Amino acid sequence: MLSLYAKTEDFSMQSTAAKDNFYQKILKLVVPIVIQNLLSAAVSSADVVMLNYVGQSSISAVSLAANYANVLFMIYYGLGTGASMLSAQYWGKGDLQPIRAIQGIAMRFSLVISFGFSGFAFFAPELMMKLFTNEAELIRIGAGYLRVMAVTYLCWGIIEVYLAILRSIGRVTVCMVLNVMAFSLNIFLNAVFIFGLFGAPQLGATGVAIATALSRIIELAGCIVVSVFSKDIKLKFGYMFLRNKLLFQDFVRLSLPALCNDIAWSVAFSMYSVILGHMGSDAVAANSLVVVVRNFGTVLCFGTASAGGVLLGNVMGEGDMERAKEYASKLMKLTIITGAIGGVLVLLATPFVLHFAKLSETAMHYLKYMLLINTYYIMGAAINTTLIAGVFRAGGDSRFGLICDVIDMWGYAVPLGFLAAFVCKLPVLWVYFLLCTDEFVKWPWVIRHYRSGKWLKNITREDLFAQENAGGSSAGT
Repeated sequence: MLSLYAKTEDFSMQSTAAKDNFYQKILKLVVPIVIQNLLSAAVSSADVVMLNYVGQSSISAVSLAANYANVLFMIYYGLGTGASMLSAQYWGKGDLQPIRAIQGIAMRFSLVISFGFSGFAFFAPELMMKLFTNEAELIRIGAGYLRVMAVTYLCWGIIEVYLAILRSIGRVTVCMVLNVMAFSLNIFLNAVFIFGLFGAPQLGATGVAIATALSRIIELAGCIVVSVFSKDIKLKFGYMFLRNKLLFQDFVRLSLPALCNDIAWSVAFSMYSVILGHMGSDAVAANSLVVVVRNFGTVLCFGTASAGGVLLGNVMGEGDMERAKEYASKLMKLTIITGAIGGVLVLLATPFVLHFAKLSETAMHYLKYMLLINTYYIMGAAINTTLIAGVFRAGGDSRFGLICDVIDMWGYAVPLGFLAAFVCKLPVLWVYFLLCTDEFVKWPWVIRHYRSGKWLKNITREDLFAQENAGGSSAGT
């Protein structure tokens, strides 16, 4: 699930009379997001494809260790969501000062969390791996990977917050260029360090982590360069010292449910890997390839959801609720189309993946049917993502998603998976099938909430810093 908030640079200057330009606007937003998400998926696939020639153990170990990056990404995504919910509406309103303060608030949270993850990854990587597997070889390989990734986590926290803010104020192209640079470099360095090209040491799984760390460091340097030439929002750590009690309260009120939602969802999704990880390396290896293919299949529908969320946020920030409702309806129709396209792409990719994969016979059997399950699973994920992470959050409604996902994932899917795998001892494919019912179980409640229209809200405040100063508090400048 990855980069949900972006908008065109001149959006806030467009006339509200231009009510029939939804598809033109959404296209301008979707293209850069899809390119970024495609490159992100390409990096993941490059890791798996290259490690495919190193060995099944390397694929499995990196796949399990990468669950921590997935959880961390969802944390950054939750923080970015909170920041973007507010920033997109304030951008639509034309007020920059709150956006700078929002960036500072998100950055404070992000850095604290990044340091925590980095500390564990550097000093206790074996302990982190033991959560997912009890196989000594996978623990050894994964620990080496995590120790290097500690550097990546530190850079990543800064990058994701800054790019989330840039997207919400319209710097889509800039973000795309930075991502293209980082992802392309990551793929190149993967090959260098995995296979030992150009005189570099042949490092296998650890080489993947080194490539990722170096590309993130360079991407952070790119953010600094962009900041120097930016006329509105810069990458300034001084923003962390801007103070506004009302804005902080709004950020916590909106982002905390989104953050908890994303953490609860990502940790629960990681529990799927825990379940499969304890059912053997064949299941883990097959799932590793499935995740890569599914990521490509969801690129278009998730990109549409991302673009629609920001577009709706800007419209609601302008106060035009009727147009926001109209746009949401059109967005849902697009999501159904893109979800269907994603399923077809997975189906078309299946024979090619089965031809080139170098897994054991058992793992290949798992891989085939896991891919077929994902041909329809994508539709469930597409609709829920569009509504929960796009439409609802555009209006500041992040609490519903938290409640819905906690009940669905932790009250239904995870217990069902553990029961099926370790109590009923069902075959791997039956366990996987049951886990993949999670998105469809919550459809009735999600669609009902969408139809209620309770998510249509303008969450901006008038004269925010004037109110703060009048109350005797310091609001940084």
